[in-house]
Amino acid sequence: MPSLWSTYTAAPHRVLFLPGAVQVVLVMLWWLLDMHLRAAGGAGLAAGGLPGPALHVWWMLYGCLPFFIFGFLFTAMPNWLNGPAIPRPAYVASGLAMSLGVLGVYLGGMLPAALPAGLALHAAGWAVAALALGRTLLRAPPQDKLHSAFAVAAIVLGLLGDLAFLAALAADWTPGLAVAGALGLWGFLTPIFLVVCHRMIPWFTSRVVPNYVMLRPYGPLWLLLAGCLLRGGFELAGRGELAWPVDLLMAFLVWRFSAWWGLTRGIRQVWLLAMLHIAFLWSGVAFALYGLGSLAAIAGLDWSPGQAPAHALGIGFFATMLIAMASRVSLGHSGRALQADALTWGLFWLMQVAALARVLPDLVPALPRWPIEAAGLVWLLGFAVWAWRYAPMYWRPRVDGKPG
Repeated sequence: MPSLWSTYTAAPHRVLFLPGAVQVVLVMLWWLLDMHLRAAGGAGLAAGGLPGPALHVWWMLYGCLPFFIFGFLFTAMPNWLNGPAIPRPAYVASGLAMSLGVLGVYLGGMLPAALPAGLALHAAGWAVAALALGRTLLRAPPQDKLHSAFAVAAIVLGLLGDLAFLAALAADWTPGLAVAGALGLWGFLTPIFLVVCHRMIPWFTSRVVPNYVMLRPYGPLWLLLAGCLLRGGFELAGRGELAWPVDLLMAFLVWRFSAWWGLTRGIRQVWLLAMLHIAFLWSGVAFALYGLGSLAAIAGLDWSPGQAPAHALGIGFFATMLIAMASRVSLGHSGRALQADALTWGLFWLMQVAALARVLPDLVPALPRWPIEAAGLVWLLGFAVWAWRYAPMYWRPRVDGKPG
């Protein structure tokens, strides 16, 4: 029998998905506790001079989802490129460094020196991942490399954002928090989720839907990625209201892609495929809300979407797409059938409830505010059950006896 360590490190998704599964639970526990302490009149879970809300931004942009992103790309990108696999020392070093870095950030509330050390270690693990993926991209044979190139570029921008957060703390660089927020959301997470959807949703659909014509035009994708960078630039300049044409164009392009990819046909198929199509729609909702908020500001209306657009992206798009993609990778690479069970399907819809509970109170001021905290509890419940279901797959051998 192989050792536990050799099984755990046999494939890159195992090394990265396990800390990711822990993090999607811990970050929400941390945030709910911080909100409770601040509501009671305390300082919350401040660390190293940074208040809880600033750390919450880092947790959601840098300290949680990247584990799944790197685990997925370490697995998928060599296949996309027919290139060399990511070496075990690289993905193990990246996963361990980022995990220890996250631990340092948690300890920062008790040991102030642990916070910058944790951020630096986390960024070092990120840099290892960027170098490994960049090396695979450069060494792959000549072919269409755009999806992989886009992904590597987004990872580099994310690394710069991670370093900006570190500089804001260690070098007292005040603009660093805003730079880290813009790069994390508009330079890294949103672009990379859009690129992966552009690559994978039509491909997965073609494997299920008969007589399917796979459409993946690059022109609209270029526009989406450029729109992300423009939206981030407007926000950094403090003129987010000027981005409304970009926002509405991105919303239109998302819904156009959904039509090209066969939304109505896709959601009638297996649950794993339906989840991908439904989650992708949330990005269009988020972009439309950003656009409506910008137009309302320009018109001087007494209404604002508040944080609804950001949470439509973060919970509606990222979190629900995470359940869909990570479940598929976990099932397929553990030797199981690519079929979501009723529990996974239910958890996906539970996360839809969390997204609506967080978004709607900001859009409709007449609604009570308690659903916002309830959204955190629903997230916590949903991902705790998801981790209980899928995390053991990362330290157990494949059920079909194959390596990996």
